[in-house]
Amino acid sequence: MGDPKFPRRSFNTPSHPWQGERIKEEAEIVKQYGLKNKHELWKAKTMVRNLRKQSRDLQARIRTGEEQAKIEKENLLKSCARIGLLPMEGATLDDVLGLQAEAMLGRRLQTIVFRKGFACSMGQARQFIVHGHVTINGRKVTIPGYIVTRGEEDNIALNPLSPVADEMHPIRIAQKGALEARAKKEAAYQARKEREDQRGGLKAAKKFVKKVPKAIVDTNPADANIPVDLPEEGQ
Repeated sequence: MGDPKFPRRSFNTPSHPWQGERIKEEAEIVKQYGLKNKHELWKAKTMVRNLRKQSRDLQARIRTGEEQAKIEKENLLKSCARIGLLPMEGATLDDVLGLQAEAMLGRRLQTIVFRKGFACSMGQARQFIVHGHVTINGRKVTIPGYIVTRGEEDNIALNPLSPVADEMHPIRIAQKGALEARAKKEAAYQARKEREDQRGGLKAAKKFVKKVPKAIVDTNPADANIPVDLPEEGQ
C-alpha cells in the first residue's frame, strides 16, 4: 500500500532514458504546452496508453462474443467523448487506438485557458490558474493539469473576485495589445504564405514551358496538316 505521504507515481517513465530523438521531441512538446517538466507529459502519455490498452482488451473480448465487453465499450467511448478526446457520435475503438498524448494535453485547463484568449501565453495561463484567477462553473480551480470536460469548457471564466477580472487592469490592457499583435502577425503570415504559393505555381509553370520543345510551341494549329474525315453524301 505504501505511505500515504509518499504516493506512488501516476505515470510511467520511458524505457530507454537516453534517446536523442525522443528527448528532443519531448522538449518541444513541453515548450509548446507550457508544461512544468516532463513528468506532466509522461502523465498524459500514461493516461492515453491506458485508454489504448483498454481498447485492445475490449476488442479481443468482443470477438469472443462477451456481452459485458460491449457494455464496457460503450462506457469507454462515452468517457472519451465526455472529455473531448473523441466525437460524441460515430466513434469506435479504433479511434481510441489512434489517440496521442497531444490530444490529452489539449484538454488541460492550462491549454484551454490560453486558447480561449484569457492569457497571452501558456506560461501566463498557468500563472493565472495557480494564483486562483480562473474558475469553472463558479468554482476556483488551481490545477493547470485539470482535464476539462465538454460541459465545463463553456463555463471557464476569470474569477470575478480577482483583480485580473477588471478590464482596466494593466495585465488585461497589455493582454489585449498582445492578442491584437498576434492576430496581425498570423494574418501577415497567412498572406505571405499565399504569395509564396502563387510564386511557386508561376515558377512551376515557367519551368514547364521551358521544357516544351520550341518546335511545338511555334507550331500554328491552323497550319498543321491534320487529316479530317468528311462525312459522305447521304450520311
